[in-house]
Amino acid sequence: MSISTSPAEWGKGVRSMLRDSMDAHFWKNQLSGPTDPAQDAAWPDPPPRKGFFTDTSICIGCKACEVACKEWNQLPMDNIGMTGNSYDNTGHLGANTWRHVAFVEQSAEHIAQARVAGARLVELGMPRVRDAAVGSPDAVLPRADAGLPRATAMNSSRAVPSGLPLDGPGTRAALPSESSERDTPTNGLDPGRVALTRPGEEDASAMQWAAEQALAEGTVPDFRWLIASDVCKHCTHAGCLDVCPTGALFRTEFGTVVVQDEVCNGCGYCVAACPFGVIDKRKDPTTTGAARQVEIGIANKCTLCYDRISLDAKPACAQACPTTSIQFGDLDEMRERARERVEALHANGFTEARLYGANPNDGVGGTGSVFLLLDEPEVYGLPPDPIVTTHDLPDIFRKAGLAGLTMLAGAAVSFLGRGNS
Repeated sequence: MSISTSPAEWGKGVRSMLRDSMDAHFWKNQLSGPTDPAQDAAWPDPPPRKGFFTDTSICIGCKACEVACKEWNQLPMDNIGMTGNSYDNTGHLGANTWRHVAFVEQSAEHIAQARVAGARLVELGMPRVRDAAVGSPDAVLPRADAGLPRATAMNSSRAVPSGLPLDGPGTRAALPSESSERDTPTNGLDPGRVALTRPGEEDASAMQWAAEQALAEGTVPDFRWLIASDVCKHCTHAGCLDVCPTGALFRTEFGTVVVQDEVCNGCGYCVAACPFGVIDKRKDPTTTGAARQVEIGIANKCTLCYDRISLDAKPACAQACPTTSIQFGDLDEMRERARERVEALHANGFTEARLYGANPNDGVGGTGSVFLLLDEPEVYGLPPDPIVTTHDLPDIFRKAGLAGLTMLAGAAVSFLGRGNS
């Protein structure tokens, strides 16, 4: 605005600026909804927001991420031994466990329910599922009332006596016998691929045949493990950050949320504010690493390896992951990879695949850690609809204001009525 601008034009410009700054949509997005958290934190020219994409469909439960995280950050142990409920020995995220690998055991019935529920999501607008048997791009899996056959409910009339208790795909009983191979259909497979020629080949052929048959006929396995490596979500609108009274939690230029140990006073407000139950206070005095004394009573959580990514290095967990289940990079790219992966799984009949944390219009404005899940979030111990504590503040203030105006109006009417009498 130049010096020669007339007072009327200058006043008009000021009013326009104030109107834009007080726009309801703008202020609402400072408390919930999509926004750039680094810019909101007043970082000048921040780099692209960083984040994780955790693909649980290829996680093998090796816990290399847990070990790498503890070693790099010199975190003490949480639990020595097993819980007795699964192979999970850490139980949950906490002040000493910033990466937690969960093991969820599922039966065929639960798998079928997950796939039918996922098929409904597909029909509601997610990518369509291609039926491998007919090749139709518009075909979808059967609905719940149609039912899904169990993997061990296959026709075993061709079974070869093997002494194995099961007769489903993936066992010797599912393969044609050598004597009847020429007269028995091979379900469209090359007979050479299912011929029992040498020990070892038969197992590979059985698995290949089982996979193709399951894809074509919509079968489900008798059992599976859902394995997921959980971590702090680094929310766009972080409840822990909003309630911290000392400034111990701060937003980095990468859009992540970090705790400063030396500033935290141990009040615990952040623990109650986190909708995911990620952050916690360290309770047990212990030493770790090179006899480093660990502070007790303060809050701790994943920093997304702020010290490493500041030097263009991967976080320790992503660096150690042997299957690329944990991927790190620009958050927009991670979200795009996640969507492409879901589409690929849907195309291969895994309709239960879905994304978690990738929606910027959810209750926390989207997260910096995107997950590909194979069942409902509750199965993994995740909240289905997380909401940051500031999400409803505009509505609360609006209702409080209306209530105050109503009381003032009532008081004014009462005084006016008394004066007239």
